[in-house]
Amino acid sequence: MKNRQNQNRDMLQKGVVFAIIIIFIMAIGFHEIAASLTSRIFNVDVRRGSIAEVRFMMVFFGLYAFLTGWSNSGEEGSPAKKILHGLIVSVIAGLIVVLFDLILLFLTRNEIDIRAYLTAFSIESMNYFLFNKNQFGLLYHFGFFTVFGFAGCALKVLLNSASAQNIKERISNFFKNTLNKINGAMPPFLPKYGKYILLLLVIAAAIILPRTWGSYINFVVGLVGLYVIAGIGLNIIVGLSGQLVLGYAAFFAMGAYSVALLNAPEPHNIMLGFWPSIIIAIFMAILAGLLLGIPLMGLRGDYLAIVTLGFGEIIRILLKSDLLVDLTGGPRGINDIHGPTLFGRPFSSDIDFVYIIFACIALTIFVYNRLQNSRTGRAWLSIKEDAIAAQATGVNLRRYKLLALCIGAAFAGLVGGISAARNQFTGPNDHSLLVSMNVLSLVIVGGVNSIPGIILGAFALKGLPEILREVQTYRQLAFGILLIVMMIMRPKGLWPASRPEYEQYEDSNASVKNPRREKK
Repeated sequence: MKNRQNQNRDMLQKGVVFAIIIIFIMAIGFHEIAASLTSRIFNVDVRRGSIAEVRFMMVFFGLYAFLTGWSNSGEEGSPAKKILHGLIVSVIAGLIVVLFDLILLFLTRNEIDIRAYLTAFSIESMNYFLFNKNQFGLLYHFGFFTVFGFAGCALKVLLNSASAQNIKERISNFFKNTLNKINGAMPPFLPKYGKYILLLLVIAAAIILPRTWGSYINFVVGLVGLYVIAGIGLNIIVGLSGQLVLGYAAFFAMGAYSVALLNAPEPHNIMLGFWPSIIIAIFMAILAGLLLGIPLMGLRGDYLAIVTLGFGEIIRILLKSDLLVDLTGGPRGINDIHGPTLFGRPFSSDIDFVYIIFACIALTIFVYNRLQNSRTGRAWLSIKEDAIAAQATGVNLRRYKLLALCIGAAFAGLVGGISAARNQFTGPNDHSLLVSMNVLSLVIVGGVNSIPGIILGAFALKGLPEILREVQTYRQLAFGILLIVMMIMRPKGLWPASRPEYEQYEDSNASVKNPRREKK
């Protein structure tokens, strides 16, 4: 009886949660954006400022109802009970949404304007959420949750059945056997030199593709590449050595302003050149890491995170204040930052910067792999796993943690300097706390200590919002939702790092003796 009550409570809670999510989506006006994005899937363009056709809103709502049923199918019992569990959750969610629809009908019929409190609650937006069907929109919503929710949970139960698993295993074995046959038929030199051939193909693609892309695609690819470098740098601090640093944008600022002050006509007209400036920018970021790290190496966990967050905000506020106007330009920032030259030729177009960023990514990955597989990398991982045990085995905590902070800061200084020259501008708002959160988010979403994961995370968090400009307003909401989903479904990231597995020696002839003395 008690187990039955727990199941009922669980279904009610899940139904309420999924209903609240779709209500929240409507409350912030994201249902219109979702319909517009859905229309793109069907190759239908929507004019800026207009709303997509209602049928695309129906597609989005049907997909959400399908997800509700899929996510809430039962885990125990017969297939019928599992399907019934998901169906009940979908029906509960549908009933709650119907109650919300009644409120919307009351507001629309009485022409009550509450946009002073909820800006998305215009008459047009509320009618659109009801599929422009007035009271019949209630039936549509309940029907969508019932039909598509049932389809979702039924399909999941079907795919998890024994027969479906057998078919999946057969298909997997077929592909494995096919790959083994292909590997056996390959000439002997191909497996040996295959990675070098693949590397040459990647280099050729990196050289050819930027010349075929347009200016906007090169801009997006360059932005993603810069965040890949920054993510690898922060991963050395957070992922390898286990230091939670939230003021990473301060090192960006040191690199960006170093290049700007040394390679812009104002405010000092030094014009040292890009290449000497970027080297100085890296060293200035390392110096900032030393100045921050030396007094803070005794801190760890939340305390270190709070102090570094404060350091980052201090740097931003100083750059924005009138105190340093003559030195750094103050809130106006620095304009007309000159790009690099190579053999006397300006090397500052979008394509040229993509080549520079690709080269820096390759250098960053090479340095990271060498560090990770070295004695220093093993020392960092030991500090991350258990600092006390690492110190007991002779690891100098202060030196290794400071080294990780300085190397990560150097990568950030490199990114800041390239970004300033690429944009020909840098200002205090370019180095806010949001930048640090973005880099930390892409490391977590992609996968800590995973280079492919960091690349995926950078594309997911920086590339997609640039390509899909409609969700620009909801970027922070998307970040929060994505982090929550990742922590629940894939806590190790999109592409988790693989840890080495060591073989355990087992002696079959060895006998285990009881260390206790036998009683006489």
